[in-house]
Amino acid sequence: MSPLAKVGGLGDVAGSLPRALRERGADVRIALPMHGAIERTALDLRHVLANVRVPWPEAAERVDVWQADVRGIPVYLLENERYFGRPNIYGSDDDKDRFLFYCDALLACASHLGFKPDVIHAQDWHAALVLTRLDAQPSHPWSAAGRVYTIHNLALRGDFDGGFAIHFGIDTRMPQRGQATAKLAAARAERAPNSDSKDAQTLTAAERLRAEAWAAVPEEIAYSAMAQGILHADRVNTVSETYAKEIMTPEYGAGLDPLLRARADVVSGIVNGIDYDEFNPATDPAIRQHYSVDTLDDRAANKRALQAQAGLPVSTGTMTFGVVTRLVAQKGIDLIAVAFDAMLAIRDIQLVVLGTGEDDVQRMLLQLQEKYPAKVKIWLEFNPPLGQQIYAGADAFLMPSRYEPCGLGQLISLRYGAVPVVRRTGGLTDTVQNADLPLRTGTGFVFDAATAHDLEQACERALSAFDNAAGWRALQERGMRQDWSWARAAGQYIELYDAAIIDRGRAREDAQEATRRSEARA
Repeated sequence: MSPLAKVGGLGDVAGSLPRALRERGADVRIALPMHGAIERTALDLRHVLANVRVPWPEAAERVDVWQADVRGIPVYLLENERYFGRPNIYGSDDDKDRFLFYCDALLACASHLGFKPDVIHAQDWHAALVLTRLDAQPSHPWSAAGRVYTIHNLALRGDFDGGFAIHFGIDTRMPQRGQATAKLAAARAERAPNSDSKDAQTLTAAERLRAEAWAAVPEEIAYSAMAQGILHADRVNTVSETYAKEIMTPEYGAGLDPLLRARADVVSGIVNGIDYDEFNPATDPAIRQHYSVDTLDDRAANKRALQAQAGLPVSTGTMTFGVVTRLVAQKGIDLIAVAFDAMLAIRDIQLVVLGTGEDDVQRMLLQLQEKYPAKVKIWLEFNPPLGQQIYAGADAFLMPSRYEPCGLGQLISLRYGAVPVVRRTGGLTDTVQNADLPLRTGTGFVFDAATAHDLEQACERALSAFDNAAGWRALQERGMRQDWSWARAAGQYIELYDAAIIDRGRAREDAQEATRRSEARA
């Protein structure tokens, strides 16, 4: 959760969405581990629970809970030195144990926190097993809460094996209510004698297909925390509408697409937002010159400052392309290295890159810098203020991702007037509209294939547009006037929460009715 402990986009979401929900009247609480990376002295901490017993294999563990208000949001920080007192948030060999303990510890503390949620919103694989554990504890104080599960990156599944499941008591079978639904649907579809004829008539072909798909999902697919979240949630969403469709396919489904297709009726997409207070070129303390869509001429001072900081020729007429991201193949950074090797040889352009990542990708970029030292600057570091200066100073912002669940970089670049050049995938598809040649419509430049050739062609279109000063300015202004704030997304999440509450209530009623029928037959 930004600003307490941030690794990537999930930290931004956890830091910003709750504030937007609160502005809409929701009483939001956040629970996360007391990571060793959290600077405690910067927080006004209150010790709310001490030495809470958490059932655990071999011997019970203990957890303390501290509460802090972070930007107006109550945050519960679960303290356990064995699992959370480490400098890194992720990357330990026992991460699965650590985050399962986080889930179990939260549920052990729940009845003592004085807060009974209407909805539990679990993020990514790390929190998914909260939902599994709740389904196994029908008498838990939070068992009536609706359950929403958000997928930020399906490829990071939190896989485990049968030994782990047995050791920690994780039931990997399909939830009983899911099995019952599939069997009932099959019975209705066949108009079995014991089926309800009225229900059989109203069952649609799509519902029958979903039921059949659910029944056909192999149980071994459930051996990951990500799958468990999908299985046990009332509503599943991911961070863009296009990505929600992509993950239903084998290409993007990371092996979980059969499960997602089986639950297609509860899967949706909501595009992330960005914090418009934090990402505001009119007030951003990290940039050289403040500006807005109405004072866009002032932006040129940031370009000059960026070029000077990069040690490149200072020239507002030279088009500057910027990159701020993890330097990994998923982000298409290798495509940038190949495409720009060809373009830099013949074009008066500049490339500035900030980030860290895979050795091979970094090596390609450094070779490009060595070959074109007067045109390329590579910073291999984590430097948020410099990243802001790149957004504020670059003419165009590159995101040629092979897949991109949502993406925040393009949203920030739109806000700062750096025209995005993106591949048509995931959230990039939903947030960047391809510009036409006269530059009367669109907010950026979009290409299809994940190849250096297609990226190069998109950059060439951007270069041609850059020569049209009036058209380029109109392109920037359209992007800057779009609303990708959390205020937009928060309303959609409220609707999702309401749906989960209704679903949970219906599931509870169905279970009660099944019990009554069973007792009547007995």
